[in-house]
Amino acid sequence: MARRSGLTLLLLLLPPLVLGRGPLPLVLNTWPFTNTTDAAWRTLASGGGPLDAVEQGCATCEREQCDGTVGFGGSPDELGETTLDAMIMDGTTMNVGAVGDLRRIKNAIGVARKVLEHTAHTLLVGESATKFAESMGFISEDLSTSASRALHSDWLARNCQPNYWRNVVPDASKYCGPYKPPGFLKQEGSTYKETGNNYGHDTIGMVVVHKMGHTAAGTSTNGLKFKIHGRVGDSPVPGAGAYADDTAGAAAATGDGDILMRFLPSYQAVEYMRQGEDPTVACQKVISRIQKYFPNFFGAVICANVTGSYGAACGKLPTFTQFSFMVYNSLRNQPTEEKVECI
Repeated sequence: MARRSGLTLLLLLLPPLVLGRGPLPLVLNTWPFTNTTDAAWRTLASGGGPLDAVEQGCATCEREQCDGTVGFGGSPDELGETTLDAMIMDGTTMNVGAVGDLRRIKNAIGVARKVLEHTAHTLLVGESATKFAESMGFISEDLSTSASRALHSDWLARNCQPNYWRNVVPDASKYCGPYKPPGFLKQEGSTYKETGNNYGHDTIGMVVVHKMGHTAAGTSTNGLKFKIHGRVGDSPVPGAGAYADDTAGAAAATGDGDILMRFLPSYQAVEYMRQGEDPTVACQKVISRIQKYFPNFFGAVICANVTGSYGAACGKLPTFTQFSFMVYNSLRNQPTEEKVECI
């Protein structure tokens, strides 16, 4: 009887998990970036841990400039410069390393890993993040390419449209800056201006669950095209861009980071899974929560629990009705693209 009571107490203390196990290890990432998935899987297969897999997977995307939205040479800001955001999180220790507005360093996820391993901090930003990267042995080099310079030139020729300014003079919907407030403390509305059909933003978000159930998650991106200089999105923010916790699972988000970071969707998804929600349902609940406030927001979330079950969800828009993500686990002999219908 004492032994049975002890077992009952142990079960009550354990975090609730979804019933039904999936095959482990598991690699999950946003968008159909096959080489990224494969790099992470090969890292695990060669004896690497989940942090190693996330780093190598995201680094592959950075080198390959996935869809021009990850790594160097893409998404110039309004001054024409490409800057990078990245984050990596260890779900065993809850340690995080991240960089935002990283300049002139190609391997953002690698710098984020150094922040995790060699500092007591979580997030370094801007020029100071670059100096830290240089002290860690990373090479400083121009992240612009002929393609990114052409994008910026075309944007200037279109009178700087689209942009992310509001309530300024001159009229940001018609003219380039520099911009100023229309009057001292004058406010002309505070409603978020959603950015129309600009849905081409594809952050790499990755979740890895080791065969022993240890988790890691990470992100890398060059942010929004023509963003205001210095803008940092959700990707390097723990709980927003990604989150991992060995006692429940891991998640990562992609989409409009300025909205996503307000809801900490990755953290919220992990908490839903902790409460026993299936990963797909957890992702859907996160998307629905955001849609209550921003029905036209662009975004998606991937989720996995520590038993290997996984899922994804996305917010439906006229030009975005399906979301593709990659899966690799022990039942497959190659990375597999899966799709979900947006809600």
